[in-house]
Amino acid sequence: MKSRIADAAGRSGRPPENIQLVAVTKTVGAVEARALHDLGVRDFGENRVQEALRKMEALKDLDARWHMIGHVQSNKANKVVGAFHLVHSLDGIHLAQVMDESAGRRGASVNALIEVNVSGEETKGGFSPDELERAIEEIAGMKNLHVLGLMTMAPIADDPENVRPFFARLRELRDAHATNIPANVELRHLSMGMTQDFEVAIEEGADIVRIGAALFREE
Repeated sequence: MKSRIADAAGRSGRPPENIQLVAVTKTVGAVEARALHDLGVRDFGENRVQEALRKMEALKDLDARWHMIGHVQSNKANKVVGAFHLVHSLDGIHLAQVMDESAGRRGASVNALIEVNVSGEETKGGFSPDELERAIEEIAGMKNLHVLGLMTMAPIADDPENVRPFFARLRELRDAHATNIPANVELRHLSMGMTQDFEVAIEEGADIVRIGAALFREE
């Protein structure tokens, strides 16, 4: 896996250490996550809040960073605050407001990525590309929420080349909005690419990839 990431990074003209691997552990237990930690993995991604919190408790002795990569319901947003290193799936203004208010009450802050539905698929969450500028403006007024970049979910495709345009589009959106933005908004991270297409995502500018199945597959 490291060699594939390094090769893709090289093709994009970047050093491999600039690419962060988030191991998606949503389908495995704490034992498997601990084994990955023993191999040097430090970033773990979960898509369900309650399951993630249970896993965090079981692995609280580890120096692990936890990422929320799935949709967060507003009524569970308070449980996300203070628990996750990075929320990848900030997909609505109401959710942002709830997180901001919860963080304010706790004297905490939340680091998040704005999810953009580049493909336009109804089954996927996130802001449309046309909504991104307004989303940045509204979130910029929230004192306890810090945007660090963008995230997208590409369509499932047999050939990774078929989803390259979606990754390229997210990079273009980042570049278009990266100037003249408020102090609590940074667009330095692009979280995109999973097991089936992470190499193409890296070639198109991803610096965070979310990989699950490939880490547990028997070769």
